[in-house]
Amino acid sequence: MSRPPLPAAALKTVISPGDLPFASTAELEPLDHILGQQRAQEAIDVGLTIRHPGYNLYVMGDPGTGRLSLVKRLLERRAAERPAPCDWLYLNQFAQPSEPVAVALPAGMGRRFAADVETFVDSLLATFPAAFDNPAYQRRRTAIDREFSRRFDEAVDAVGRKAEQHGILLFRDGDDISFALRGDGAPLDEAAFAALPEARKAEFHAQVRQLEDDLHEALLELPQWKREATESLRALNRETIEQAAAPLLSHLAEPYADCSALIAHITVLGEHLDRTVAEYLLDDRGQDPREEASRRNQLLDRYAPCLLVSHDPKGGTPVLFAANPTYPNLFGRIEPPGDQEASRAPARLIFPGLLHQANDGCLIVEAEQLVGDAEAWPALKRALKTGQLCIEPPPTDAGGGTKARTLRPAPIPLQIKLVLVGSRDLYYLLEAADPDFKELFRLPVDFDDYFPLCPGSMLDFARLIKTQATQAGHGAVSACGIAALLEYGARMAEHQSRMSARIGDICEILAEADLERRRDGAETVLAEHVHRALAARERRLDRLNQELLDDVMEGVLLIATEGEKVGCVNGLTVLEAGETCFAMPARITSTVSPGERGVVDIEREAELGQAIHSKGVLILSGYLAFRYARDFPLALSAHLAIEQSYGYIDGDSASLGEFCALVSALTGVPIRQTLAVTGSMNQHGEVQAVGGVNEKIEGFFRLCRARGFANGQGVIIPAGNVRNLMLKTEVADAVSAGKFAVYAVHTVDEALELMTGKAARTVNRLAVSRLKAFAECSDKKN
Repeated sequence: MSRPPLPAAALKTVISPGDLPFASTAELEPLDHILGQQRAQEAIDVGLTIRHPGYNLYVMGDPGTGRLSLVKRLLERRAAERPAPCDWLYLNQFAQPSEPVAVALPAGMGRRFAADVETFVDSLLATFPAAFDNPAYQRRRTAIDREFSRRFDEAVDAVGRKAEQHGILLFRDGDDISFALRGDGAPLDEAAFAALPEARKAEFHAQVRQLEDDLHEALLELPQWKREATESLRALNRETIEQAAAPLLSHLAEPYADCSALIAHITVLGEHLDRTVAEYLLDDRGQDPREEASRRNQLLDRYAPCLLVSHDPKGGTPVLFAANPTYPNLFGRIEPPGDQEASRAPARLIFPGLLHQANDGCLIVEAEQLVGDAEAWPALKRALKTGQLCIEPPPTDAGGGTKARTLRPAPIPLQIKLVLVGSRDLYYLLEAADPDFKELFRLPVDFDDYFPLCPGSMLDFARLIKTQATQAGHGAVSACGIAALLEYGARMAEHQSRMSARIGDICEILAEADLERRRDGAETVLAEHVHRALAARERRLDRLNQELLDDVMEGVLLIATEGEKVGCVNGLTVLEAGETCFAMPARITSTVSPGERGVVDIEREAELGQAIHSKGVLILSGYLAFRYARDFPLALSAHLAIEQSYGYIDGDSASLGEFCALVSALTGVPIRQTLAVTGSMNQHGEVQAVGGVNEKIEGFFRLCRARGFANGQGVIIPAGNVRNLMLKTEVADAVSAGKFAVYAVHTVDEALELMTGKAARTVNRLAVSRLKAFAECSDKKN
């Protein structure tokens, strides 16, 4: 073979604990800054500094890279430096109850005002009806009653005197008045009256009718007297209420002299107070504690504000995360009053949303959830463009009562920094499809998927692990444990000089490694604990991989790892199922014959080959004609297939193996089955890097080990993938022992030499000769 295998040292980056300037993370200080992500931090700083509309942020990157935690930490750090925003509350308008007015107060004052109103209500309950027990009030009320009684008595007495002139007595029983005939100084009883002559009886009845007419005429002004008495009593009550409530209102208004809106509201409240006291507090009904509590709630519903948002004066600006960004959760809601709340003041039916709570601060939202909501996303864009935050039912809302639908709270100015966290695909989709998106989100924050492995970043990583371990209650991590985690991060990044930025995934392994530490009773997390945690995770996720391996071992899936075959190559495929990602060899076969169809991709013909796979087959077809049939027509019918594959196939990483299988079938030169190959190719015969190279190598290695290593077994990969090698230690050890080999190739010719054991020029000459024979055969037929 023309190319030697890669040495074991080239198969992975080994982090030596001796390269780390500490024995364990117990010696380190927690990380006080963000690990890596300089580009993202600069974009966030710009976005937070510019306060103009439209400079909202879209944070994009892979999940697990710390997007959310980094953004939240930076936002909170900046928020702590800014003054707390104002409080917002809604006040009832007594003249227009359906249009509560919004009032802004300095931070903390809204909660204070709400508490002061509660104190005011308690003072009202303590003042009334006790204020009506005042002797001066009682004297004036008695005088009003006496004046009414005097007028009534004078009118009745005048009629009584007239009745006596006719020998008739007038009797009063409350408001009831009756007449009786007098006899010997006393009214006649029924028997005596019945014994009178009929003429006398008729005369009596006629006199009574006249007296009743006289009484009616005398009392014609009785309703007016009652009105005057009622109005006098009402004026007395109003004066008494004003005198008793004036100190309470003055005490309520005193702290808010600088807020004209509150002073105006308190003034109107005072004007409205006489009706409330008369309705709820005039009668002494407070003996029952339950009734007292009910009256207190009724007064609070009428006078207490709806405290929409209140902030700690020393708490800085808010930074909130919308876990469920639905329309009501973002914009608030208006509750329809229930049967027991029919008299509830409109403002008390208003409930704030996250936009109210985060106003003048920052709100973080997961983009995928928000954009998928047909109500929340358009409404949010509208609010950002208008700068106004309205509480109203969504357009598609079919529920709610009449009051809730007719309530129109005043809008509130909206000034917020909105931060969407989502994928890159969604960002570019919104940028292209939504004309409002670019206007509202002018600052993309792109998170790196990795950061370089260097002394500085490795030390910062160790300090970050110290922080995470302390917060989670884990033990300290030794230098060898940190080295093992760094190597795992490099494997996740598929790069020998980089580490994955998905710190969350690494912390999951740390938690499982700490469990192994506790089982051992060790003081620190060691490398062996990390390795055991990784092995345990692999076992948990290994069911599908093991089932496929068993099928190969039992001969259900036909994969040869020894000998030679014409037109048959061991390709390498990667399978993904949820969290599981593993590789398994797949047999690539080819057959050729003279003809005109060219290279037929059976996967595409069966509608299983996806676009990228079909592109790879077309490229190898182009290279075949370019390399071997420049001087004569390509008269070939070749068929390529990935055997025993029953699902969709995509990617071009099989194109190198497919080309080698085709050339073998064309020339009759057998392919070594001890090798497996992965790599894509271009039309100039150069081998290009592919993904999943570590899993692919380990998949073939696992099969060879299960069958027992044979001489010459190994894998061919593109040279461009050497930097991506972060193989398991067991593979590197097998390479060191000469049991397994990894070859890196730059060109198709190098791959052909390794797989056939012959010089590339020999194989190529045979290919040209065979194709020329096919062309001649085709000419004879024509």
